[in-house]
Amino acid sequence: MKKKGTNVVATNRKARYEYFIEDTIETGLVLTGTEVKSIRQGKLNIKDSYASIEKGEVFINNLHISPYEQGNIYNVDPLRKRKLLLHKREIRKLMVAITQQGYTLVPLSVYIKDGLVKVELATAKGKKLYDKRDDIAKKDAERRMQQHLSEKYR
Repeated sequence: MKKKGTNVVATNRKARYEYFIEDTIETGLVLTGTEVKSIRQGKLNIKDSYASIEKGEVFINNLHISPYEQGNIYNVDPLRKRKLLLHKREIRKLMVAITQQGYTLVPLSVYIKDGLVKVELATAKGKKLYDKRDDIAKKDAERRMQQHLSEKYR
């Protein structure tokens, strides 16, 4: 019996700071053994992970899923490559974006949707240092305007 709804387990907050996010896609994740139980407990880290295309298949690298404590012999390597489930046309679209336009594949979040573990994958372009400074300046200006407005109505 599957649970209904979505439950966000982990987000990659650093990705939106480091990259310009162009397009996102929902993918399935191939897991083995006790990895699902560990994910349900929230014991994973996607901070340094990235996706790559090898021989027409998409894999996610450096996705750390901690071993399940009661898993004993069924636990696997926490940093192993895991396959992402996509249709061929989606993989072709991603291949074109990576090779011709210079994008990279970055996972934004891992969540559980209707009992299945899903990854939100984004095609992203890296930011330069001055782009990051501009973003910080914009956020700072917006924060100051909000403070001014809140002080005005007190």
